[in-house]
Amino acid sequence: MKMYYWENQSRGMFEISVYDARLQGVGVLNGGNATISTIVYNPGAEQKVTIDHIPYTMPENCVIPLVASQYFKFERPEDLIAWQFNREFYCIADHDAEVGCVGFLFYGIQHPLFIHLSPEEQKSIAVIENLCREDMEIKDRMQGEMLRTLLKRLIIRITRIAKKQTEYYQEFSDEKMDAVRMFNLLVETYFRQEHEVQFYAKALKKSPKTLTNLFGTLHHPAPSRLIQRRIILEAKRYLHYTDKSAKEIAYALGFSSPAHFSRFFKLHSGTNISMFREMEG
Repeated sequence: MKMYYWENQSRGMFEISVYDARLQGVGVLNGGNATISTIVYNPGAEQKVTIDHIPYTMPENCVIPLVASQYFKFERPEDLIAWQFNREFYCIADHDAEVGCVGFLFYGIQHPLFIHLSPEEQKSIAVIENLCREDMEIKDRMQGEMLRTLLKRLIIRITRIAKKQTEYYQEFSDEKMDAVRMFNLLVETYFRQEHEVQFYAKALKKSPKTLTNLFGTLHHPAPSRLIQRRIILEAKRYLHYTDKSAKEIAYALGFSSPAHFSRFFKLHSGTNISMFREMEG
């Protein structure tokens, strides 16, 4: 079953999939026209999920956040509950002060982020689900705001749970972790145009060395490595799920020439583009 809310003026979309076999994400195949974020809750037994062509096991009683650019397909979507919303309905970046999730829950370093729920946490998520389902049936002028409030409640609850399960959020200050989150958001926003650490450091009002030292203190990969990793991930998505040529992908990802992109891809993926497409095709 899918329950759907649409705002004509803003083009905001909010959807709840309850044990619906149609749940999946088409990633770059959507042409970049949709900015749909997804929160999936597995209240049953563990099952397989494929994210960007890589298989994982989703444990029982856990939640996973997924973003618009990802392709995902679950083994048994009919056993899952999912909340999906676009930027027009609720922009997590613009409202980060409210929910504090961008660059961590969504677009974070750890991926996939499987968030395990205790019995009490399962009950709290079930309460939000039931309230969402109730308000999907109430068609009045307050419906959109009520659904947005419930979505914020869901995101805040899951973010709190995830931070409790993430070691470095317990060890380091909010100031340091917020800098990491904002770096992750900036990379997600600009990785196609900006490939150098200097750009991101300047945006965060830090020197490249300070930023690199911060990530080292947190035992994270270096900022340069994270930028490279994001570019490679997007390149692989194009190679897996579209028929774009290497030249088209190179220019889409901000490279000055296809040859430069080919060298970059081989250096950071360990294989050349044609071999990768042949092996994964």
